[in-house]
Amino acid sequence: MKNIAKGLIVWILLGALILLIYNFFFTETNFYSTLSLSYSDFLEKVEKGEIKEVTIEGKRAYGKFLNNKDFSTYILPEDRDLLALLKRQGIKINVRPENQNSWITTFLVSWLPFIILIFLWVIFIRQMQPGNKPFSFAKSRAKLFKEGESKITFKDVAGVEEAKEELQEVVEFLKNPQKFTKLGARIPKGILLVGPPGTGKTLLAKAIAGEAGVPFFSISGSDFVEMFVGVGAARVRDLFQQAKTHAPCIIFIDEIDAVGRMRGAGLGGGHDEREQTLNQLLVEMDGFDTAEGIVVIAATNRPDILDMALLRPGRFDRQIVVPPPDVNGREAILKLYASKVKLAPEINLKAIAKSTPGFTGANLENLMNEAALIAAKKGKEFIEMEDLEEAKDKILMGKERRGMALSEEEKKIIAYHEAGHALVAHYLPDPDPVHKISIIPRGQALGVTQQLPLDDRHIYTEEYLLKKITVLLGGRVSEEVVFQRLSTGARDDLKKATHIAKKMICEFGMSKYLGPLTYGKSEEPIFLGKELFQIKDYSEETARLIDHEAKEIIHKCYEEAKKIITDYIEKLHLVAKTLLEEETIDSERFKLLLQGN
Repeated sequence: MKNIAKGLIVWILLGALILLIYNFFFTETNFYSTLSLSYSDFLEKVEKGEIKEVTIEGKRAYGKFLNNKDFSTYILPEDRDLLALLKRQGIKINVRPENQNSWITTFLVSWLPFIILIFLWVIFIRQMQPGNKPFSFAKSRAKLFKEGESKITFKDVAGVEEAKEELQEVVEFLKNPQKFTKLGARIPKGILLVGPPGTGKTLLAKAIAGEAGVPFFSISGSDFVEMFVGVGAARVRDLFQQAKTHAPCIIFIDEIDAVGRMRGAGLGGGHDEREQTLNQLLVEMDGFDTAEGIVVIAATNRPDILDMALLRPGRFDRQIVVPPPDVNGREAILKLYASKVKLAPEINLKAIAKSTPGFTGANLENLMNEAALIAAKKGKEFIEMEDLEEAKDKILMGKERRGMALSEEEKKIIAYHEAGHALVAHYLPDPDPVHKISIIPRGQALGVTQQLPLDDRHIYTEEYLLKKITVLLGGRVSEEVVFQRLSTGARDDLKKATHIAKKMICEFGMSKYLGPLTYGKSEEPIFLGKELFQIKDYSEETARLIDHEAKEIIHKCYEEAKKIITDYIEKLHLVAKTLLEEETIDSERFKLLLQGN
């Protein structure tokens, strides 16, 4: 309602301004469109008898000529001979008192438009200011959700059951703090939700507020920091002051790493404004008593760069991991989102959950939304399984680029390249099943061979990594065997294979020459959050051994892939020929081809 009232006032003022401008230009134009006479000309016209009527109003006189044309002039009120002259000439004389409100009219016409323009400018500046309050730099930017406004509860969160169990006691404390305080227990002041993006950290915080039915302050870490030193610290003070007036309540700081990074880090020795803001946050978290019922919840996907003072007991003294969901969690999340869309009865959510390992809650929501968009585009009443499959392919492999023009020779090379990947993946022992093969360009790739693991993997064995490298080299081997020449199509495969081999030697200790040690220390500057360069903490001789063993691993996997391609060359030709005809082969079709059907 406030926004509507403000908009109405702005439009009323704009209308008044337009009306005044119209009156200024057009009303005055009517006056100045009459013949303006000098005083001497006016006296001359009177003496010649050319004037029929005169109206005197203060220092101003206006009237009509004999031909009824209008005129205007200014006279001298102290000229006593003027009235006698007018009487002698038989001119009709009208006298009116001088308009006492003329100065008001002059003010309205001359100054009011400028005052209104200034007023409108101030309003627009207010609208541009966050919170619509000019000079409110020190005010907190947190959004307040009052009791009952948050409709999200733990029922709306799925796939993170362990995290929900840990947070349940926070809800109980906010509902009934005496249950804990009478035994001398205290609830953690700060709870840090740690997990990859999209796993539901913000949703969990909102669910806590919804379950407890308490006010909920939501703010991002970047909302504290400004270009002016000291503003962030003032906003932190204001936030906690507001929270104390609404206690018991929850303060949720999203992406706290924006303000909670380690102090003194980065080029030049740190960032004064951010560090002052962090210092104030540390002081405020020490300053309030848990009996006040304020619980600070923060979320980040980079706990490694947070300042240690922030993580000590008494501040953010509890860390709750919010991991990507497992297959059961993904199924539960899909059921939540399925209730918001129209699914066909034959949809198997369990199968979709199994075929989406590594998907977070945000990924699954995007999957369901993409499927709904695809089904709507096709004019369907319900989302069908093929729509979900198409949406999944779009997310995993990219959108089809059917408009990309490829020559027949290029299509043939791509078909054999992808068939080589698929064949090696199938005939390796205990492989990840081939889910789909396509030679339709998608995203950055000209063709795609998609494998989906049967189960979620958390530990990778040496044998699995070697098979991964072998599958990556299958496309390059296929091109070499069939065409007796090489192309640039395997560039990304070779890069990934080399990267895995180097990690096996330098990070995972899977080296027969160098043993179970790690080599190379990554320097990761806090202000960048990414690896800038790597320090070689080993000798040149060790570097040669690393290069030699990486080459040996790649060569061994290359020979194994070559043996599979050579042994099953007829199957390779069949799969590649089918790809050229059909462009895409799913897992069932692929198995039938290998069985000779």
